[in-house]
Amino acid sequence: MENSSTMSKSAVKISLDLLSNPLCEQDQDFLNMVTALDTAMKRMDAFNQEKVNQIQKTVIEPLKKFGSVFPSLNMAVKRREQALQDYRRLQAKVEKYEEKEKTGPVLAKLHQAREELRPVRDDFEAKNKQLLDEMPRFYGSRLGYFQPSFESLIRAQVVYYSEMHKIFGDLTQQLDQPGHSDEQREQENEAKLSELRALSIVADD
Repeated sequence: MENSSTMSKSAVKISLDLLSNPLCEQDQDFLNMVTALDTAMKRMDAFNQEKVNQIQKTVIEPLKKFGSVFPSLNMAVKRREQALQDYRRLQAKVEKYEEKEKTGPVLAKLHQAREELRPVRDDFEAKNKQLLDEMPRFYGSRLGYFQPSFESLIRAQVVYYSEMHKIFGDLTQQLDQPGHSDEQREQENEAKLSELRALSIVADD
């Protein structure tokens, strides 16, 4: 979008520079051509700005909002991983006491370890279930979220390039010389360039 804006602003700058050229004061036909070009470039810039604004509103901003959910999503995954580590650590502690000889002190420690494990296990299972339920829904919603943005991007491009076709079609009709083919124009330009090259002030040393 920045490059697109820079391009259209540069085109307007070129036409304005041409309008300030002294040749426009000396040659009415040249002035008419440059004025037509300047009008076309300003129309192009205006439509380009509309396109940029449309894409900013319907594509870029929605994508930024979508990206803003990832920190919360990543945090939920990290909390689940931390709960899993705590669960495994206490589960290993319970298993260690279960393997020992069932003496009074061991049974007391086993009971305490199981009591510590219960809320940690419940916390992990709740966090794990939440991710298992919601992650597929999150990924499944991507297409529905992005599709309107993609459609808007395509429509903005279609409108812009349709208008560009009209603008440059009108400009061509204003500047075109009837009966002149591209080859004839190229030959005329080469002839004029040869005349310029023949001048002593531009002759090769």
